[in-house]
Amino acid sequence: MFNSLRFLFLFLFSIICISTNLNAQVRINKIQVEGNNRTKNYILLRELPYHVGDQISKDSLTVLNTLSQQQLFNTSLFLFVKVTPVYPLINDSSIVDIQIQVKERWYFIPKPYFKWIDRNFNQWWNEQNRSLDRVNYGITFSQKNATGNNDQLVLGFIRGYTQQNIIRYQLPFFDKKLKYGIGGGWQNYNQKEINYTTEKDRQVFAKTNDVIRKGYRANVNLTYRPNLFERHSLLLGYGKEELSDSGFLIQPNFLASHKKVMTYGDVTLGYTKIAFDYNAYPTNGAGTELVLFQRFSKGAPFTSIQFRKLKAHSFSKQNFIFIESNTQVKFLPNDNYLDRRLMGYGNLQMNGLEYYVVDGNAATILKTAFHHSLGSITVKNPLTQKFLPEVKYDFWIRVFSNVGYVYSERPSNTNKLSNTLIRTAGIGLDVISIYDFVLKIDYSVNQLGDKGVYLHGGINF
Repeated sequence: MFNSLRFLFLFLFSIICISTNLNAQVRINKIQVEGNNRTKNYILLRELPYHVGDQISKDSLTVLNTLSQQQLFNTSLFLFVKVTPVYPLINDSSIVDIQIQVKERWYFIPKPYFKWIDRNFNQWWNEQNRSLDRVNYGITFSQKNATGNNDQLVLGFIRGYTQQNIIRYQLPFFDKKLKYGIGGGWQNYNQKEINYTTEKDRQVFAKTNDVIRKGYRANVNLTYRPNLFERHSLLLGYGKEELSDSGFLIQPNFLASHKKVMTYGDVTLGYTKIAFDYNAYPTNGAGTELVLFQRFSKGAPFTSIQFRKLKAHSFSKQNFIFIESNTQVKFLPNDNYLDRRLMGYGNLQMNGLEYYVVDGNAATILKTAFHHSLGSITVKNPLTQKFLPEVKYDFWIRVFSNVGYVYSERPSNTNKLSNTLIRTAGIGLDVISIYDFVLKIDYSVNQLGDKGVYLHGGINF
């Protein structure tokens, strides 16, 4: 009897102790940041899920520190981020200091500009025979974190296929509460070749000796970020598009105005909620994007709605699944070529259809991919041992399938991919490294019987 009571007492005492420990609170005493030589402290503190003086449960501290590390790395300001709890009092674990160590990236990158104008590398390399006439070249000056406020200034002087001059500036916060941002940009361009129609679900181009298309565009934007994950944006734009006489003869319905010249204003409302562990290559988390676009132009108004949903679910450190759904609906003012272009442009892409485009009024795609880690390697940097002695490369194998559908109220007899279910599948190798470098090497097949190896990727300087 006595032993039974003693056992019951010990059991209840253990439950009480465990419950007390789970509900134990810690107070954030101070947050110390090291390594941010240029970035202002408050830019880093804005990304944290806690503040000095906050009381949080002790068991959630590890989770919040991991979130802090992910948020800071996703600013694309740092090569390295480490968030560590430090208990300053030996006999008191109710008070904690947060120590943040970062290593900043290079922020000023004057770099040569060389980029094919086609929608992807494979189209330029194979369909256009690697033609240097279809390349833009020049120099861009990108000053990220220009004043230490995570602001960005870009100047571009581009020649080649499209003559362009670009200036952009974006300031993420201008108010004391760090919620509102502002930005703007200007671009003028001209080119001697245009994609004037689609035949057999492929782009068709016309080239002249003189400038066939030119224009300019200016915009200003206001952003609002109420919390860590959500962003709202309002963008106002104004621009002008102009075709030469020969361009207008080739395609009189190229512009929505059905004239050689079209001036316009537009409004874009955007909403995003991004909560990924790593934005450049998410293995866990979710994202939502909604974009409403309205163009104002005499006789050529245009409305577009796009909704995109992304989900990454991790089964383990070595395996995760990524699902993307993307839908866009266009309310076309008339039969013009520019506004009809849909699948194959922007982020409405399907693996295995790199050589194809589909025009229409509405489109939806569903992309599913299973990823498995092949491991990583670290190599010595032969260029700069002091700033970055080593570079790490992560390798993932990916098995994917895509389905999509494009509705066109005016289907063409020469284009077969609209108003039918589109299917692709394949396997790929992904390589991930510093500066958000992601290279994807895919082997894809589609319902038309095409098979091939395709390259995608880039680096975020």
